[in-house]
Amino acid sequence: MFKYGQDIGIDLGTATVIAYAKGKGIVLREPSVVAVDSNTGDVLAVGKEARRMLGRTPGNIVATRPLKDGVISNYTVTEKMLKYFINRICGKFIFAPRVMICIPSQVTEVEKKAVIDAASQAGARKVYLIEEPIAAAIGAGIDISRPCGNMVVDIGGGTTDIAVISLGGSVVSSSLKVAGDKFDEAIVRYIKKKYNVIIGERTAEDLKINIGCVYPKIQDVEMDIRGRDLVTGLPSTITIHSSEMLEALIEPAMMVVDAVHGVLEKTPPELAADISDRGIYMTGGGCLIDGLDKLLQEQTGINVMIAQDAISCVALGTGKALDNLDVLDAKRR
Repeated sequence: MFKYGQDIGIDLGTATVIAYAKGKGIVLREPSVVAVDSNTGDVLAVGKEARRMLGRTPGNIVATRPLKDGVISNYTVTEKMLKYFINRICGKFIFAPRVMICIPSQVTEVEKKAVIDAASQAGARKVYLIEEPIAAAIGAGIDISRPCGNMVVDIGGGTTDIAVISLGGSVVSSSLKVAGDKFDEAIVRYIKKKYNVIIGERTAEDLKINIGCVYPKIQDVEMDIRGRDLVTGLPSTITIHSSEMLEALIEPAMMVVDAVHGVLEKTPPELAADISDRGIYMTGGGCLIDGLDKLLQEQTGINVMIAQDAISCVALGTGKALDNLDVLDAKRR
């Protein structure tokens, strides 16, 4: 059945793509992974199916993540992935949908153009871009149009975006290539160094989600994992404790804290006073690591709050911004 293309908001993340359709809410949440046949160039699987193939494919199949550090690293695959997702959301349409996509706050013009071109080629009628911290702030329910300072720290898969927002725009912002993926890499490195065992990305992510922490826990929890022993070359099982996760993750966590510090130093005094009163809002999947809010609160002395639906905040904000697309179009004219 044919229908009019809907307006779609897409949080094009390094780890996950979340899509919001106008009037429907969040309609899609899939890992941003694509499995491609390297001989023919055909897309074999996208999203959850492709993620299951990561690290387990034969020679001719390559499961890749086409976005790295929040920006497109493989243009062709990103375009195919977007096309697949847009078709899944809209079905067959007479008019192509208008699409709003989130981008990190410090991207270059070339990177912006790559996102616009990929979405246009994937079937969007018109493409709008919105900065991630602004979308996150809208999604967290902050009224960004008022003349008072709000600080948002959005920790995704590839980038951490920090911004002080007032009157609908970001006054001071910073984008840091330390986020969920770097936390996973830190775990892989730590286990290789301490136990001489090599583990995959997915195992590292499971460890991070289940027992990862960046602030001392009252109760030490443990988890068994499997990897390959570098000495014998055989599979081996080891038990990891949350206290070890603290050792592994504290370095990238402190990099995020230092970046927040840097943004606060550049913030005008009036807005800094507002932030001190209102606190810092954290959004994105990366902020759910146990104790990150406590660590940031301890280091800055400012109250830190995690947004209600932290993972979907950016997509929800993009969706709410869709309601003002007609205003944006009028401004463009």
